[in-house]
Amino acid sequence: MTENNILVGSPIDGVRVFTLDRFADERGFFQEVYNEPRMHAPLDLRFVQDNVARSKGGVLRGMHYQQPHPQGKLVTVLEGEVFDAIVDVREDSPTFGKWCAITLNDTNGRQVYVPEGCAHGYLVLSESALVYYKCTTAYEASASKYLRWDDPDVGIEWPLENEPTLSDRDRSAPRLREVRSRL
Repeated sequence: MTENNILVGSPIDGVRVFTLDRFADERGFFQEVYNEPRMHAPLDLRFVQDNVARSKGGVLRGMHYQQPHPQGKLVTVLEGEVFDAIVDVREDSPTFGKWCAITLNDTNGRQVYVPEGCAHGYLVLSESALVYYKCTTAYEASASKYLRWDDPDVGIEWPLENEPTLSDRDRSAPRLREVRSRL
């Protein structure tokens, strides 16, 4: 956990949480989502692709990663609220198989950096959510990998009230022990 208890689960090397400054008045607000000089020192990365996804409430997207050509992701919620989860699938990592998570929404000003080699997913807690993320490498369909979202060996504590809405590929994703045998 971080000092202010915004991350739950086990610490994972390379996961970073940023709290963005928001300037609000009667007209609305202004907020920087990414500022390279401010964020370059803690991340020292180059982003090459930006993505956005809109999902309905109860949708669970994940757990996704790329191997080879791993992607780091800087995740921000522009509208709504999500429970954002990360699993370390880096075989040589001391935290392999550990998970951590954070609630991101359009008002708390938090964003999370998911390091390369980690699986990432999120559950939409609001009626819908608009999630924006910057990636360190381009998407490559041939490198796409999936980890079962409810793998008991990982034990992510999803805040579920009902069964989530899943894609077929997320529903049939392999467990960590199967993933490890393929690394």
